Amino acid sequence: MSTIRLTMSQAVIRYMQAQKVNVAGQIKPLFPGVWAIFGHGNVAGLGEALYQARETLPTYRAHNEQAMCHAAIAFTKTLNRRQVMACTASAGPGSVNMVTAAAVAHVNRLPLLLLPGDTFATRKPDPVLQQVENFHDHTLTSNDCFKPVSRFFDRITRPEQLLTSLPQAMRVLTDPVECGPVTLALPQDIQTEAYDYPEHFFVEKVHHLRRQAADPRELDDAIALIRSAERPLLVAGGGVHYAEALSELDAFVSRYQVPVTETQAGKGALPWDHASNVGTLGVTGSAAANSLAQEADLIIAVGTRLGDFASGSRALINPEAKILCLNVASFDAVKHYAQPLVGDARLSLVSLKDGLEQGTAPWRPASSWSERAAALRVDWNATVERVTQDRGTGLPCDAEVVGAVNRAAGERDIVVCAAGGLPGELQKLWRTRFDRGYHMEYGYSCMGYELAGGLGTKMALPDSEVFVMVGDGSYLMMNSEIATSVMLGHKIIAVVLDNRGYGCIHRLQQFCGGPGFNNRLEDCLSVEAGAPKTDFAAHAAALGANSEKVANIAELEQALERAKASDISYVIAIDTDGLNDTKEGGAWWDVAVPEVSPRQEVVDARERYQSHKARQARNL
Repeated sequence: MSTIRLTMSQAVIRYMQAQKVNVAGQIKPLFPGVWAIFGHGNVAGLGEALYQARETLPTYRAHNEQAMCHAAIAFTKTLNRRQVMACTASAGPGSVNMVTAAAVAHVNRLPLLLLPGDTFATRKPDPVLQQVENFHDHTLTSNDCFKPVSRFFDRITRPEQLLTSLPQAMRVLTDPVECGPVTLALPQDIQTEAYDYPEHFFVEKVHHLRRQAADPRELDDAIALIRSAERPLLVAGGGVHYAEALSELDAFVSRYQVPVTETQAGKGALPWDHASNVGTLGVTGSAAANSLAQEADLIIAVGTRLGDFASGSRALINPEAKILCLNVASFDAVKHYAQPLVGDARLSLVSLKDGLEQGTAPWRPASSWSERAAALRVDWNATVERVTQDRGTGLPCDAEVVGAVNRAAGERDIVVCAAGGLPGELQKLWRTRFDRGYHMEYGYSCMGYELAGGLGTKMALPDSEVFVMVGDGSYLMMNSEIATSVMLGHKIIAVVLDNRGYGCIHRLQQFCGGPGFNNRLEDCLSVEAGAPKTDFAAHAAALGANSEKVANIAELEQALERAKASDISYVIAIDTDGLNDTKEGGAWWDVAVPEVSPRQEVVDARERYQSHKARQARNL
């Protein structure tokens, strides 16, 4: 057997370079790049190996470990999980900074390869700089924090362990069911140790998207359930995108005139103006979709877990409705006591359509149901038109800003967001015909994702303009990758909505009966009345971006045109009304209210809460 002598780090990088993926008939690298912030725990091992491979496997330097992982996550999300980026950081705080991002990838079922440096396997120099010593278990390091937020975790304490560990890592990263973050903790001394690896270990391997056909019995049961329905509502989730089942979804719902609603992850599965698209579902959903969900006799959930925001914390959907859950993961298919149909969305939608065509009388929903869905859709689209227009007075609300940015976006441009009140406004109001045109990280709703996520999105689709919409709170949490975007030449357009604090949670606090406390800057502990006013345009300029502040929607629309013409990242700041959100649409969300409080407002909120909990109980 022919062998090649490599350090463990060199072997990791060479193996990564050998992994390819078939994307629409084109063979591409599974790993098109690596994000790295070096320190003593990875600079001499992985750093040297990456340097040798820099011509074919580029290394990108970031300014924050969590942010670089967000960029990697956004990159793979934009490409429907077909390509993956790796991230490496030094032992200690650098690596632990990636744990939050690992959770983001885990919740959203997105592939991410994490290569954190680790303490010495030999323990000879212990305790080393930045080492967390566990008093009762010396095998634990701070990298064990990755275990609950990784789909696969291994600590490589011998170079030859790669021979069994790396194939398992690739399996998880490319598997439609197991897909998620993989963490390989790499002790800094073992990174530099050499081993005679078999050459066949590095032979090129091409990965293909595995498509699992539905079980025939489950398929027959699903067809029978659909045939029995008169008022079906199909919920399109992120799995529709990842299965690349857009045309199959269109063919199915167009054939049977089934109304379709979308989750945050599923938005864009149908063009916004498709005859079947009734808007988005749930807490931040459209009035049309939410009305239909309360009246439907069958929910066909495709590629979605029906999380609490989609289901209105299990209080929105008609309790008498049956639920059919088509999902590639059986773990998700049985949620909400659904009848499961486990399989690939593309194959299974075709099989459902074929089955429904059998017999003398092909299935159709009740004509009155289709007519009602069409009428509600027209009403909701009129609502969107109205609330996104410039009122021309006072501070603009989020909906007005969303409307201005949406009008500035081209057909294949993308909006990116993650947290605060903006995801609700965007889910309701953003219109796109481009299936990649709406990029929302709302599985974990991680503040700070936005700007780094915009960078990763732009790297994935450089020909699209990427509009990042971010609140002042998230901007202040994590903004360093503006400088990275300028450095790498990946232009993003960021619109910073400054409502002086965490406006979304302030509104939630008040809804739950609480006073304004510690959310808006005017209500937090400070030397004077509120924190100093932040000049976001000046800050962005200091990071190397073009920037400006605007006073109203008319000025914003003009600034957006200048931003599109800019060669580098462009940041636009605008003061907004943090108390005014879109009241149309939406549904209850289960946020527990105290049973006992001296505040009458909390007592009243608890009574409202109990009434909603009673509705929730019908679905449990």
